[in-house]
Amino acid sequence: MKDASYRPAREGGAPAEPERQDHRRHRAAIPYKSVPREGEAPAEPTRQGIRRHNRSHPAHGVLVQSSTPTLVLLTVCTKDRTPWLVTPGIPNLIIDVWRQATAWLVGRYVIMPDHIHLFAAPGDGILTLDAWVRYWKSQSSKRIPNSRYWWQTDHWDRRLRSGDSYASKWEYVRNNPVRHGLVAQPDEWPHQGELNIIPW
Repeated sequence: MKDASYRPAREGGAPAEPERQDHRRHRAAIPYKSVPREGEAPAEPTRQGIRRHNRSHPAHGVLVQSSTPTLVLLTVCTKDRTPWLVTPGIPNLIIDVWRQATAWLVGRYVIMPDHIHLFAAPGDGILTLDAWVRYWKSQSSKRIPNSRYWWQTDHWDRRLRSGDSYASKWEYVRNNPVRHGLVAQPDEWPHQGELNIIPW
């Protein structure tokens, strides 16, 4: 009696391996994707290196409720992590766009060479967070003189929970330039600030 996993050989070829073994071998060849630490910019999302059951793009959807404050830690990267964000004139251009895009209010922020960390809270309520990010990226791209400067398509967001401390999260984020070896002390990094005071 033949084994249930037996597969007959194709004409002129070697016998095929059992389907179940092929499936296991395929899954084992796909490595786990490392998870970035909070406050660190994740790499460009790709399908390679991600297990099938994981998303290749981050999940979004920040529900704004009037009964509780809404504060989001947002990370936006450049395409292919090209370090153009601190080119002279670019940080001020981005900040100016944030001031005009009032659907969400930017609190504290750090602009790194290839990514941005910022805290945001609802403003005039016209746009969702996702639409607002797409809007200000589009507006800044129209004003950036170099056509090779592109944003990464997606972004990462994390809503602060009731037990989270805005101050402690900010302290971690503002140390990002130190961790990347750009400055010795956080206060030495020029591309950081606070546009709006967001109560928390």
